[in-house]
Amino acid sequence: MRASRRGSVDPFIVMDVLEAARAAEAAGRHIIHMEIGQPSTPAPAGARRALAEAMEVDALGYSVALGLPALRARIARLYRDWYGVDLDPARVIVTSGSSAAFLLAFTALFDAGERVALGEPGYPSYRQILKALSLVPAGIPTRAEDRYQPRPEDIPADVAGLIVASPANPSGTMLSRAALGGLIAAAEARGVAFVSDEIYHGLHYEGRAVSALEISDEVYVINSFSKYFSMTGWRVGWMVVPPDHVRLVERLAQNMFICAPHASQVAALAALDCGAELEGHRAVYAENRRLMLEGLPRAGITRIAPPDGAFYIYADVSDLTGDSRALAAEILDKAGVAVTPGLDFDPVRGARTLRFSYARSTADIREGLARLHEFMRRRG
Repeated sequence: MRASRRGSVDPFIVMDVLEAARAAEAAGRHIIHMEIGQPSTPAPAGARRALAEAMEVDALGYSVALGLPALRARIARLYRDWYGVDLDPARVIVTSGSSAAFLLAFTALFDAGERVALGEPGYPSYRQILKALSLVPAGIPTRAEDRYQPRPEDIPADVAGLIVASPANPSGTMLSRAALGGLIAAAEARGVAFVSDEIYHGLHYEGRAVSALEISDEVYVINSFSKYFSMTGWRVGWMVVPPDHVRLVERLAQNMFICAPHASQVAALAALDCGAELEGHRAVYAENRRLMLEGLPRAGITRIAPPDGAFYIYADVSDLTGDSRALAAEILDKAGVAVTPGLDFDPVRGARTLRFSYARSTADIREGLARLHEFMRRRG
């Protein structure tokens, strides 16, 4: 049967690594997972309780396309609590995870054939979603000295949009208010649509992350309950759009998704009031980050940009290999630690980088670092 050119997207290599790790576990091995960007903790207890109660009294059928009004209002309040931003709930659109939000944003903002800029290394699905929508990803090669974040002068001349993530995946680095403001101003001056990926907000370890909404209303902001709220599989996220774009995105959402999962929206609403439990999770990640920043250099992996947030460390391993996929396979085979080759995040330079996730338990991180140290000692 015929297939479209739009369907010819690259695989998500981290999922291939995960499958190889699962196969090793099925064969009886104990694998330490440092490949997947997924909290090891479940959805907050209050969220699970709220859904259990709702299932007894509510059919949980379709919600309106923009999301449950109570959830949209509570998300708007989050912006006041976290950032001091007075946000109209009418601008909040609940989505089927951040992935649906990116589909809606790219469809609403760009026409087929237009170029959209994104930093490299960066989240690989940006590139693949753009390709599937007949858009052209325009990679910006960022530098370690800039902590893998783009600068205003790096924005290509012929793009219709710019995607920025802070904290970023795979680096975990964040943009200061001045740096984020500089990018937004440069984009606005040239009529370039600005999309801010904020799905790792809440996961910071020193200064907090700055939201693009603190700087401008003429941006698309995308967030999710997956990371800070430990709700990856629930597939619920949100986006905030300018007032004159709400109806545009609503029409797309009605036709593409009908609505986000009602059950997940109920749980998400309750999760927003589970701050003590969620801050406990963040404390675990903070300790894991400390261990990683100490342990990786001891193992001989020294070329890293220390992360400000999220739960990743991105390492230049060009002194060890020119084939990060082969090195990741060797680490899995000989050390029993699953890590992600940088090819997912940077198609040009990723053969010389690895991403390490520290989203698992602290005991797992300690064991993984011990195994990596022994692997590197034996490898010489």
